[in-house]
Amino acid sequence: MAEASLDPIFQIQRVYLKDLSLEQPNSPEILLNQEQPGVDIQLGVEAKPVADGLFEVTVTATIHAKIADKTVFLVEAKQAGIFEIRNISGEQMAPLMGIACPQIVYPYLRGNVADVIQRGGFPPVHLAEINFQAMYEQQQAEAAAAAVATPAAPQIIV
Repeated sequence: MAEASLDPIFQIQRVYLKDLSLEQPNSPEILLNQEQPGVDIQLGVEAKPVADGLFEVTVTATIHAKIADKTVFLVEAKQAGIFEIRNISGEQMAPLMGIACPQIVYPYLRGNVADVIQRGGFPPVHLAEINFQAMYEQQQAEAAAAAVATPAAPQIIV
């Protein structure tokens, strides 16, 4: 019985839409413009503990469509999940929260973003599939390079 309590646990407790906003600051004038807008998409992942053995992982997307220097629409969305994670080694925890959890949450984010853009009167923007493992490895490499390039500066307290 004691051995069973040490088995690794990974369970989804809940997936939810944490934040969603759509702005159309130049409507209705911009809607009459026939030019194709340029679309900039930024993604991010954040993980934090919320209780003993429970972690919140949030995937954030910012989609900014512009024609010339005028905003057509700006969508900011945060999709989150609460995961129960227990009896996982420290070295396995970061990849689990940086790769596996975002892969679970991201499809919900994609659907919500496409829906809100379409409800705003535009053709939906379908976010591409993301390789969270490659994204995680790139972030790890950048963090390691930054740590080597900038040694800790002494703090001066005035």
